[in-house]
Amino acid sequence: MLRAALANVTRASVRYAYVSRQVLRPSYQVFARYESSKTPDRDALKAARKANDELQRDWRSPILTYEQVKPRTLSPSSYAYLIDVREPNEVIQGSIPSAVNLPLSVLATSLHLSPHDFRAQHGFDKPEKTQEVVFYCRSGKRSASACDIARRNGYENIYNYEGSWLDWVSREAGH
Repeated sequence: MLRAALANVTRASVRYAYVSRQVLRPSYQVFARYESSKTPDRDALKAARKANDELQRDWRSPILTYEQVKPRTLSPSSYAYLIDVREPNEVIQGSIPSAVNLPLSVLATSLHLSPHDFRAQHGFDKPEKTQEVVFYCRSGKRSASACDIARRNGYENIYNYEGSWLDWVSREAGH
């Protein structure tokens, strides 16, 4: 009988501790939710947005137009690359003259390869970190991502042909 009473007391204290934890947790969560829903100081919010814009300005790659890309295709240079980041099944439809294909899906891993492995895998020399690299895709969205990936991997002279393949085809058809 004594054992049974002792066991019941122990179980009751465990239950009480469990219940008390359950009661305390929701009140803490309510406090956290209250703090997160407060309206921030408008001046502080403006300053934070401005600081964020300043930081992102360095990551934005210069945008090239058709008129700026066309001369690069007429006289290709070993110092400058025009890289098509579309997938190989899209490149079959056509590509800009003097462009090389490096799909966006493998770009990040390829930039970490050694120059020898890069050449073996893609068929052209790996761009140096200071070489001029112009990225394009079908409409300009993936090329912006490629610019961001290259910049994060230490490449400095990065450009985005925002009009990309669709712009190129429409302009070339007009000539």
